[in-house]
Amino acid sequence: DLYMIEDIILQFVEAINEHNVEKIIELMSEDHEFIDTWNRKETKKEMSKGWKDYFEWFPDYHIEILEYFKSNASIGLLGFASGSYKGNKNSYWKIPAFWKIRVEKEKVKLWQVVADSKIPFDSMNERS
Repeated sequence: DLYMIEDIILQFVEAINEHNVEKIIELMSEDHEFIDTWNRKETKKEMSKGWKDYFEWFPDYHIEILEYFKSNASIGLLGFASGSYKGNKNSYWKIPAFWKIRVEKEKVKLWQVVADSKIPFDSMNERS
């Protein structure tokens, strides 16, 4: 039901904002698929390491949700992603982002992000 799906998604976003990789992994389905802004796909196993690395790069990474949309099979979230490379305030960024999520059997099966990821990766070259 929609209430349960929304709850799972909110738990997933909260786990991301808390940088709780263990909880993120727990909420992923075994056949979880992450799709990045370049349409590259990664599995649950790959993302277990991927989230850990991302939080090391951007220790203040945060998702802010402004709106959500529902279609027959997916939920869309609209908001902002923000962070700074290695916590350096001079490399801080905040960008509009959209996430497409699919929940099946109370687990996140799909997490797809669309954002200008050039900005966060460019911040990795910023100097303090």
